[in-house]
Amino acid sequence: MSNHEITGLARPLTLEVDRIKGSRFIGDAAPVGDDDAALAFVASIRDREPSATHHCWAFRLAEGRERSSDDGEPGGTAGAPILRRIGGAGLSDVVVVVTRYYGGTKLGTGGLVRAYGGCAGAVLDAADRVVRPRVAVFVIDHPYDLSGPVEGVLAGHDATVTDADYGAAVRLRVSLPLARVDGFPEALLEATAGRVEAHPVG
Repeated sequence: MSNHEITGLARPLTLEVDRIKGSRFIGDAAPVGDDDAALAFVASIRDREPSATHHCWAFRLAEGRERSSDDGEPGGTAGAPILRRIGGAGLSDVVVVVTRYYGGTKLGTGGLVRAYGGCAGAVLDAADRVVRPRVAVFVIDHPYDLSGPVEGVLAGHDATVTDADYGAAVRLRVSLPLARVDGFPEALLEATAGRVEAHPVG
């Protein structure tokens, strides 16, 4: 696999592992593109399992950003082991939530690390994977009269518009394969006589 590709998940997956000293552990993994999507997925699991004791999670994005949460478990016993399993699997743009229903018996620090890491590893091992191009994200502001030239440059670089805001001017959020980034900002400036710039995100 080249540096221009990442391995992610094809679709969300839920997997419950065998009970550990009475506690239930349910792993959910999903592909995500940014922080907001990851946190929205965590919220959706909280909504699905409102009576659970803990919803511990971690996500890792292709651009290098990662976050985790122990959600009330002792520090470092849940979120960090989940995050290590994501990294160890070589996955990016992935969020994992491990939901626990406390079973009445404490597992201890080592037991929690093994339980959360093990559940995360199990759901990731079972998930379908997909290899796709790495992308770069840009924000572009342009007046309406330059829509034609801008769209021409986007098409020429295989750029995809992921968000558009049509106000006094047009604001586009676009992603394009990393392999097509070279020359993209320059092409945009040239096509618009220096009036439109591509601002990288992240």
